[in-house]
Amino acid sequence: MIRTLVMIAVCCVALVLPACAAESTPLTFDQIVGQAKVEKVAGGFKFTEGPAWDYKSLLVFSDIPNKHIVQVKDGQASVYRDQSGESNGLMFDAKGQLVACEGGARRISRQTAPGKWETLADSYDGKKLNSPNDLAIDSAGQVYFTDPRYGKGSGPVEQDKEAVYRIDADGKVARIIDDCKKPNGIAVSPDGKTLYVVDNGAGVTRAYPLAADGSVGAGKTLCPSRGGDGMAVDSAGNLYITTGKGILVADPAGKELGVIPVPEVPANCCFGGPKVSTLYITARTGLYKIDLAARGWQVQIDGLKK
Repeated sequence: MIRTLVMIAVCCVALVLPACAAESTPLTFDQIVGQAKVEKVAGGFKFTEGPAWDYKSLLVFSDIPNKHIVQVKDGQASVYRDQSGESNGLMFDAKGQLVACEGGARRISRQTAPGKWETLADSYDGKKLNSPNDLAIDSAGQVYFTDPRYGKGSGPVEQDKEAVYRIDADGKVARIIDDCKKPNGIAVSPDGKTLYVVDNGAGVTRAYPLAADGSVGAGKTLCPSRGGDGMAVDSAGNLYITTGKGILVADPAGKELGVIPVPEVPANCCFGGPKVSTLYITARTGLYKIDLAARGWQVQIDGLKK
């Protein structure tokens, strides 16, 4: 009897192991994209940026020159917020509150109720921020944002660096990265141990070791991303970086897997949709999407600390 039970257990393990191995095998680029094509969702905007999914049914994005945050719900686009402070990057936090990089207003803001916004950060070391561009939120609720300066901006430059900052739960702002020429897109890895930053000025994407307290170690160049702007991360840790050629897909080690062409030059992207497998892409005057086999990583759903 014991021998029989042992044999059954061995057989079960033998059956399970191949299945587990198959599930853990990284998808190839062809498997991720398959036969899917990029489709246009909406158009007629001036310059779209910062798409964000609310984990239910709402997608929002910035139309920077028009100073609008636009919402797309049930396939219809409308103004979600007027006079947005020329918002750029957007992301919903764990409570479903929208956090915005207001490049024109030079602050990070958070929506607390319909029509009501509070300032999370507008200065560092007593000096106004440059022009907050993009943001990421980790499992502890800490907000990371890039602060480059493009063009003349709004008012005189006060900061001595184009840097990356962290906002802690108590509201304290810390400068954590200052070795990028022009930091732009930003994302946290699924395991919370790496902070990715697109250095638009150097034409590369960098990876920084990220500690639980939000501090970072020395960065390294992960992959070339000339013309790189925003990015998203899937549950396997693959990066989706918007570049002049389309969406550059790279594995966690920075190896290029392929490029998804987009009709207009893309600026940013995010995962959303019912299965969190639709990649929404903001590209110049339009909003696009493509349904992928990969599932997006959203720390607000997948990585929150209990």
